[in-house]
Order: sequence, then C-alpha cells, then structure tokens
Amino acid sequence: MLAHESLAHLKSALRVQVIGEPVGNLTLGRGQADGLPVHVALVENKVASGALGVRECDKLASLFRIVAAQKSPLVMYLDSAGAKVSEGLPALGAFRRMYRGALAVAASGAPMAVYCGTNCFGGASMLASLAAVRVYAGNTRLAMSGPAILAQSAGVSVLEESFAAMSQAAIGRDARVKLGDGNVAATRELQLAAYWQPVAPATQHQRLGERLKLIEKPTKPGAPQPLQRKDLARLYPQGYALVEQQGLAEGSATMEGESVTLLGLLDAKPLGAARAWMLADKVRALLVAPPTALHLLVNCEAHAASLEDERIMLSAYIANIGVALGALAAAGTRIETIVLGRLGGGVYVALAAPSERLSMIYGSEIQLLPGRAIESILGQDMAREHEIADYQKAGVAEREIKLGLVEDMT
Repeated sequence: MLAHESLAHLKSALRVQVIGEPVGNLTLGRGQADGLPVHVALVENKVASGALGVRECDKLASLFRIVAAQKSPLVMYLDSAGAKVSEGLPALGAFRRMYRGALAVAASGAPMAVYCGTNCFGGASMLASLAAVRVYAGNTRLAMSGPAILAQSAGVSVLEESFAAMSQAAIGRDARVKLGDGNVAATRELQLAAYWQPVAPATQHQRLGERLKLIEKPTKPGAPQPLQRKDLARLYPQGYALVEQQGLAEGSATMEGESVTLLGLLDAKPLGAARAWMLADKVRALLVAPPTALHLLVNCEAHAASLEDERIMLSAYIANIGVALGALAAAGTRIETIVLGRLGGGVYVALAAPSERLSMIYGSEIQLLPGRAIESILGQDMAREHEIADYQKAGVAEREIKLGLVEDMT
C-alpha cells in the first residue's frame, strides 16, 4: 500500500469529518477508531514538501493542549519534510511551542498513532517518534535528514544508484518495520487498539539503548576530563566544576547562592544516536532526586547526517531527550538551555521545547538548519545575523547574556 492509498484508506476507515478550513498543509478533524472517538490531524504534502510553518504549528499546538487535557486518542498522518525553512526563525519558534504540546500529549498517556506518508523528515520524524505506533506505507521514508542531506554529508550524489539503495535500506519502510518497537507496515486490516497503548518512557529508553548495539561495538570509555573555560568562569563567578567524557559534559555550579546541575554538549560535533542516548540517560538519572535547577550548556549546530545513525532511527533518540527533559520539568526542575556557540534544527527543538528559558551567550547563534542544509533545500543560503530581539520575537530564545567587561544578565 503506497502513501496516497494509505491516506485514502485512513480517511475511510476512521470516517473522518473535517473540522474547519485546512490551514496550509494541515487539516483537522474527528473520527472513529476501534469504536472510540478520536482526534485526527492530517499533514499532507500540498506545498513546500508538506512543511510545517507558523500557522500549522500553532494550530497543532492548540489541538495538542486539548488532547493532553482530555487524554483522548489522536491519529495523525504526516507527509512532511519538517519545519518550513523559508519562514526562518518564526517557524522554529512555532515548532518549539508545538513540540512542547506534543511532549505533553506523550506524557499524558493519551493513545497516539502516526501514519507516515511518503516523507517524514526532520521535526516531523521527531513528532512521529512520540507516538506509540508508527504505520509505514510501502514508499515511506522516515529520518532526521532527507536523502539529499545524507548524500551531501557522505560526499556523493543523491542520484547515484548505490547511494539510493543504501539510503532506502536505512530509512525505508522495511528498515523501520524491522526495528519493531511500534513500527509497523500499513495494511487494510490493521487494528490500532492492538498497537497504540503507550510504552513507559523508561522502557522505551532501555529499548533504544539495546538498539545501539546494532551499530556500535562496545568500547571502554576514557576517564572523565576536567573542563575549564573562560566563558563558563564568567557565567558562574561563584564557581563551577565540569568534566567531559565521550563528548558529554556534566557537573555543577553555584549561581546566586543556588546549586545548579550542569549537562552539556560543548564540542561542536553533530549529535548522533549514541551521544543522544547518553544525554537522555543522564537526564533520566536525575529523576531519582530532581535538582532545583538544570542548565543545558550547548554548542551543537545539528544532528548527525549519517546513514549509520539513521539505520537505528536517529529521530527516536533525539525525541527521547525531549521526553526525558519533559519528565524532569514536570518533576519540578527549572530547566534552562544556554547556547554558548551554535544550536539548530532538531537538537534545538529537543532541548528548547521542555526548557523554561533559553538563553544565548552574546555572539552565539541559533539556526533552523545549518547553511549547507538550507542551501540544499532552497537552492540558496538564507543565513544572516540575527539580533536577540529577532530570536525573542520568534519565540526562539528568551534572553541574552553578555559576558566580559560588561555583564548584562537581563
């Protein structure tokens, strides 16, 4: 069953009744599944590869608030390349708000199923990863990065037959269904009730850890190395202690007389599945005795554009970070993301959506996607310098921190 057939079957099987007018690529409605009334959200590839802009994200955020409050079933169809790149920062801010709502749906225990269309990339794949079940059509591809970006990262042409075959083997339907864990193929007989009961976040985290063995050979990690930086000394003048191991920093600091727990991605390297899992694992460990405050220190421009990481569904690992942080926030921890270099894309969404506040050190930068990725999508690099007012207006960041001779913490 191809994607367009899957969508037609879904609309018929759920007896979807559309509510209101479509908003861009998004149509909302109600239906019936397994004898239960369900909310329905259909994101179709009408324009810009089904991308989610400000209007679509705001509408979805409203729906997610209702679903989380009612704990009512939700069925989505996603044929989308993710956030609408042409809208720039406003689309990123809207996606942050929308994803915060999606995390609340996942935490509420509301049954959630996602039917995947032809393409489910970037933020759309992270959204799908929050569902208890993902249903794949015969021509579905799901990944954090689309084939063009994966090919660019590998230094080959996306048109090369050998790369096309490798890409399909990593991100196509058969590869996803083989992973199990709620990844199933579309059929006309599928009964959602048999699949869409939410899996406990701790269980899902454990399963993702086991899945890493498919691409990683066990290695003995090196000893933690002390990490000292001038910017951190200025940020935490009352003192801090930080060590780094396997690309993940952790420690503590004192700010205004209060103890603050620190976690960080500070080496500027793209975030792959293994390190994403380790970060989520550190966050989950904090749930045993939630700290008063957690600062996420970040210099990580993007996720890894690697077929190896995509083979085990990188989207699930990055979404898992947001789930863990959301649980910690719900336990009472004040979470603040602090950008010390660059941050963007799905990594930004996973960290910023659960954060109470996002701060930017003066001179840091947040992008919807890295310039090369934007250029591959739009044919031009739209990157430009932004002022803090631009980030604040878009809802991407809340404050700027100036370090040095003049310390402005407003």
